[in-house]
Amino acid sequence: MAEHAPAAGRLLDPHILLYLDGVTVSFDGFKALDSLSLVLEEGELRTVIGPNGAGKTTMMDVITGKTRPDAGVVLFKGGVDLLRLDETGIARLGIGRKFQRPAVFDRLTVQENLELATQGGWSVRRLIAGRLDAQSAERIEHTLETIGLAELRHEEAGRLAHGQRQWLEIGMLLVQQPRLVLLDEPVAGMSDAETAKTAELILRLKGRHTILVVEHDMHFVRTLGAKVTVLHEGKVLAEGPVEAIQSDPAVVEVYLGRS
Repeated sequence: MAEHAPAAGRLLDPHILLYLDGVTVSFDGFKALDSLSLVLEEGELRTVIGPNGAGKTTMMDVITGKTRPDAGVVLFKGGVDLLRLDETGIARLGIGRKFQRPAVFDRLTVQENLELATQGGWSVRRLIAGRLDAQSAERIEHTLETIGLAELRHEEAGRLAHGQRQWLEIGMLLVQQPRLVLLDEPVAGMSDAETAKTAELILRLKGRHTILVVEHDMHFVRTLGAKVTVLHEGKVLAEGPVEAIQSDPAVVEVYLGRS
């Protein structure tokens, strides 16, 4: 059982949104995370890189409540102990996650996908019969413009290009107004043009949301220009500006030299 954090109030710095300390996760004796520590500030854009098996996905699983650590502290804004909450409770706090493969409803239109996400828990039948309030409708309209799919609002999601499906799923997170957005390899399988548009989208969101991006595409990471955390064997190997990370001998040895 995980060692839970003390009562709320542990986060004394109001600028800190997410705080991980000493997080350890073991699977059959293998340490996927080994005393991992990470701090994200409100409104920050952070990229996380590292070789396969470094612990990137497990870290996001812990943050979202999918995996319970063996030990460690995981606190959200105001000192909320995420280890005491289930996945639904964590999502309700405003933590949204996009997986590598887009999870959209192919037979629904772009707008209907956003409407379903806005209503959170509505059935498709109720979605068709129901009406959105003015605030939700305005939020959807703003999101359509933000993700660049306003002209495709009536297109079935199954007919979209790969990049457009990824943007739609990001939009499905945005309409829920998350405080923390977790993006798992958002440009995997994209063309160069789609990758560039995705970088533009994320940079537009910077400051409005706190964003954690796990990615392998180093050109994309450089384009974002954010602080980089490098994971290796479940620990933080290095952290800093992308320029410093690229010239770090340890990072070159375990990751960049093999990329």
